[in-house]
Amino acid sequence: MNGAPPGPAVDPRAEAMRGFGRYLLRERELRGLSLEDVARVTKLAPAVIEAIESGDPERMPPRGYLVAYLRSYSAAVGLGSDEVVLRFQEAAGVEEPEASPAGRPRTPLAPARPWVVVALVVVALLVAAAVAVGFRHSGGDPGEIRGRKSTERAPYRAPGAP
Repeated sequence: MNGAPPGPAVDPRAEAMRGFGRYLLRERELRGLSLEDVARVTKLAPAVIEAIESGDPERMPPRGYLVAYLRSYSAAVGLGSDEVVLRFQEAAGVEEPEASPAGRPRTPLAPARPWVVVALVVVALLVAAAVAVGFRHSGGDPGEIRGRKSTERAPYRAPGAP
């Protein structure tokens, strides 16, 4: 036994997040950008940027917002947004989402392929055009009885007449 008291337990995830924050701070400073410059471009509060650059898990914004903030931050600083998000996921221990067969992550509401959306829009436009043309061509003489093969006009009846 060495007589030294055991030191505080270091959380490897928290330390990795602090390292990630230092990386962001260093990259911003290397580019000569101030905190206010980045805040103005990203429209994020300076306190949020400081929290992200601190890497302190207690100060970080909620995860639901953080990825979008990181993408905005990386664009303002001139970093690759995908690389920054991947570094964050590695530091935070976030597993990558299950990839779709095309190799990109899918959200539950996202279509499988972009061409599906285009095809659906084209079909909807064609149906709308066909309906519009059908209404336009079906509108004959207002007194004409529709749906029957007759050349007679409907007799005029005054309101309330038997």
